[in-house]
Amino acid sequence: MIGDMIAEIRKQKGMTKTELAKLTDINIGHLTHIEKGERNPSHKALKNICKALGVPYQQLMYTYDKQLSEEQESYGFIKHIAYNKVLAIDTIHGLIDCPDNISSASLAIKIRDTSMEPKIKSNEYIFIEFNSLLNNKDIGLFKVNNKIMVRRFYSKKGQITLKPDNKEFEELKITNSDNFYIIGKVLGK
Repeated sequence: MIGDMIAEIRKQKGMTKTELAKLTDINIGHLTHIEKGERNPSHKALKNICKALGVPYQQLMYTYDKQLSEEQESYGFIKHIAYNKVLAIDTIHGLIDCPDNISSASLAIKIRDTSMEPKIKSNEYIFIEFNSLLNNKDIGLFKVNNKIMVRRFYSKKGQITLKPDNKEFEELKITNSDNFYIIGKVLGK
């Protein structure tokens, strides 16, 4: 998946493989293997690639050892990763312990609504792994048209639907005109 991300970003930036190879001092053949997913870049090489592409290193690092399934490829998972954005946090209430069974968590967020009840209650902390691959029925953290939300993720024939567990809230079908990003996967509470 990391190679797919690098290739996608490079193309979006209008940069050729040759230009990226020169900027990073990485052999073009090695870069080709990385973009095809045949090799993973070293951490040093990934930092150089991110610097050359002008994107935050950590966002791509979260995709380092992940592989896309056919379903994830069909809904264009790569196009919905916020690789050039970082989460803005308005307040920090301190640190909380990360449960042993959720060791890949990137951060904890306190839920402020009842949209995911009874599974996740208001004022509970959830643990998020950034840029994690989502399968049907996984709970994720999303940004849709400038609104951050936690919902269950569904994909059928490339159509994405975000559903609350609480039936008092409406489900949301994602359209091509929506500004939609997958921030991460909810690992637990």
